[in-house]
This record gives sequence, structure tokens and C-alpha cells, in this order.
Amino acid sequence: MRLRRALFALPAAMCFAVACTPDKATIPTPPSVGVGAVTDSAPYLCKLVPEQAFRLISGLTKSLSNETSGDDEAGSCWAPGAIPHSLRVVWVQETADSPREYLDYLMNDRRKVFTRHGATRLPVVLGEGYAVYFPEGPFSDQPYQVTARFSCDGKDRIIDLKMTQVAKGRDGIKDMIELMRIAQKRYGQLYKCAPGG
Repeated sequence: MRLRRALFALPAAMCFAVACTPDKATIPTPPSVGVGAVTDSAPYLCKLVPEQAFRLISGLTKSLSNETSGDDEAGSCWAPGAIPHSLRVVWVQETADSPREYLDYLMNDRRKVFTRHGATRLPVVLGEGYAVYFPEGPFSDQPYQVTARFSCDGKDRIIDLKMTQVAKGRDGIKDMIELMRIAQKRYGQLYKCAPGG
């Protein structure tokens, strides 16, 4: 008799335990900041950087805006928000006023600084370029930087991307390279040219 009661009590106890135990799949959990792949989607910051990708990489959640100076040929754009200048985009293209020799000079300067700080070379398909982390010194206010010189329909261009922070657990160098890949593609769409290394 005791065995029979125990056998009946066991399923009842199991039912009670299951009914009172919350199902983990139904408990909403906030998304982890900084987790996921860097992808291209509108809207864009400074015309070239997908806002969603930037937020994923940086971990920033507060509102952002764009402040641009210059023109389509040469200029810069900031995305101020909770952190001043959390993103900066600089661009210059080969023109009569900025001949190829001038872009040579700019890229030589960047190459010296970036390689002196152990920069990672960009894939050849993105042109000549480097991604680097400057933990201290004159660039430490935007320590994550990537620069690339690439051709777009036979004319050289340089794009620099600079970020103030990267979310914990992310690979800042890898992410900056992916942002440059997207920025070049977006540049080609905006200016009707085909980017190439």
C-alpha cells in the first residue's frame, strides 16, 4: 500500500514542481550589448556607417546626430551623442585641387603612424589600409581607427573611420575592418562609382 501511495505521489509531486518552475524559454531577457555580426542596413550615420552596426560595436544606446563639414570631395562628419565625437568619418577624393600626389602624401603619413602602432593590414580588396588601436597618445580620444585608400572608377579616395569606444567582448580591429567594407560599398552607391582595391 505504501509503495502504491508513493507511486501516485511521485507523479503528483513532479507535476507540481513543473507547474511552479518557470519555463526559461518564456522569460524575456534583454539582448546582450555588443553581440552579433556587423551588417549593412539603413539608416546611416555620416552617410557611410550603418547606425545599427555602429551601436552594436560601440555599445552606445543614446540618441546620435550628424555634424558635417566640407563637401562631397573632402570633408568630415561627427556623430555626437552621449560621448562627444563617438564616431568620426573623414573622406577625400582625387581631384584637380587634390591630385594623386596629395593623396600619396596623406596615405604615407597615415601608414607611418599606423604601422608604428602595430596596425593590422586591411584585406587587399579594400585597397591599401590599416586598422589600429591607439590606447594612449594624441589619438587616444578616438583610439579605434581604420584608414583605407581605394580606387572608385579610376580615381583614388581615402576614408578614415574613428571611434571612441568598442563594447566589451568585441574585437575592435575586426569590427573596424567590417565597417570600412560597408563604408566603401556605401560610398560607391552614393557617388555612383565601383570601389576596388
